[in-house]
Amino acid sequence: MRPLDETETDAVFRKLHSFTGHNLKNIVENSTHEGPEPNPGRYCFRLHKNKVYYVSESLVKRATNISRKNLASLGTCIGKFTHGGNFHLTIQALNLLAANAKHKVWLKPTSEMSFLYGNHVLKGGLGRITDSISKNDGVVVFSMSDVPLGFGSAARSTQDCRKLDPNGIVVHHQADAGEYLRMEDEL
Repeated sequence: MRPLDETETDAVFRKLHSFTGHNLKNIVENSTHEGPEPNPGRYCFRLHKNKVYYVSESLVKRATNISRKNLASLGTCIGKFTHGGNFHLTIQALNLLAANAKHKVWLKPTSEMSFLYGNHVLKGGLGRITDSISKNDGVVVFSMSDVPLGFGSAARSTQDCRKLDPNGIVVHHQADAGEYLRMEDEL
């Protein structure tokens, strides 16, 4: 497990910024109160086997006694780097994104299952949407009772959604909470 280099950090922060905007500062400067130290530590990003983890510094210090080949995971896996060097967020980052989301979409109860099966969000299933969403912005998808269901990228801006037909795509699916069941062997 090692710290991210400059290009990796840039890729991770660009992806997180598309979902959180200026709230990225809250993620980076989040303090933790775990560990034996009296001073609160911070959370940091670490890379292990092409996966990026969001973990407290005190836990990283305690994990230095474990060899790399014996270390399976540490903290919350928020994403992974592909062989081409691109960074993809995974569903494990949903709680972190939902707490700091800049753009949100709420689904009607009738379309929640469709999204949880891996389908895109259609205009007919849209309950509410935040203003000032631009095309390709990162969007966190919630149920009407504010339960985070997943995330994706905006297919259209908020203004374009108003004049869209009910079968038009509003949010392109990237990840949802149903992946825990569909990809049980991989996760």
